[in-house]
Amino acid sequence: MANVTVREMLQAGLHFGHQTRRWNPKMKPYIYGPRNGIYIVNLDLTKRLFDKACDFITGEVKNGGSILFVGTKRQAQSIINEEAKRCGMFYVDHRWLGGMLTNFQTIKNSIERLKSIESMQEDGSINRFPKKEILLMEKERVKLERNVGGIKDMRKLPSVIFLVDPRKESIAINEAIKLNIPVVAITDTNCDPDNVDFIIPGNDDAIRSIRLITNHVAEAVLTGQALKDGEEASEEAVAAAMGDAGSEMAAEVPAEEVAEKPVEEVAEKVVKEVVEKPVEEVVEKVAEKPAETRE
Repeated sequence: MANVTVREMLQAGLHFGHQTRRWNPKMKPYIYGPRNGIYIVNLDLTKRLFDKACDFITGEVKNGGSILFVGTKRQAQSIINEEAKRCGMFYVDHRWLGGMLTNFQTIKNSIERLKSIESMQEDGSINRFPKKEILLMEKERVKLERNVGGIKDMRKLPSVIFLVDPRKESIAINEAIKLNIPVVAITDTNCDPDNVDFIIPGNDDAIRSIRLITNHVAEAVLTGQALKDGEEASEEAVAAAMGDAGSEMAAEVPAEEVAEKPVEEVAEKVVKEVVEKPVEEVVEKVAEKPAETRE
């Protein structure tokens, strides 16, 4: 994953804050200064904070966590939808329903209803209903898809929430606080940063700036997934190597020796030989296996 550069942030207009009369004093540490009645964000600081946030997201995903992308303002909706799908994560891009996290069990009922209607449409069983009822169910499906479609495969609460504009998504932040879910957010000069765990100071209104940050968050997720898959593959390879070596050592023990000695003694000898055998020899034997049998 390539870290975002200050030049890219400048080109995206991430440094443009709100008018000086519409600011939150708590954002002062992240502001470079006023220019023509507008606050300019300190992008050097933004870059450091954003790199830290991306590293955190990568680590969470590497450890098996999930990220919930949230952006319900008009400028962010399509970007949140696209980038969350690209990295295989969950999203809310239309409206945050109260209790979406704190009352997740109830939200699951809506998700199950959505899946039920979709299932009936796929297998054709919906056609047994009258036309009027079919139209009503389609209308219900569209509404449910808009509200919970992005989380219909989310079986448990997310590990992290990434959102655009803490002011707009205040309900989501309050629910995250109650559940101790870390929040990563693009935070403009008019926002309160107190309830955001990983602040990304910058313009949360411009499409280009939202796209730049969200794209790099998705890349951080993909990096975490790649690291997780790599670790799992390495563990499987090591297990396979040790298993093969153990089998070969066991085969080398004479049958009469196995018959004469207690099981515990034979097993101890096999384990000892596997441990003492040079690692290079074990690896060499694994490398000699046909390609189709190796993972």
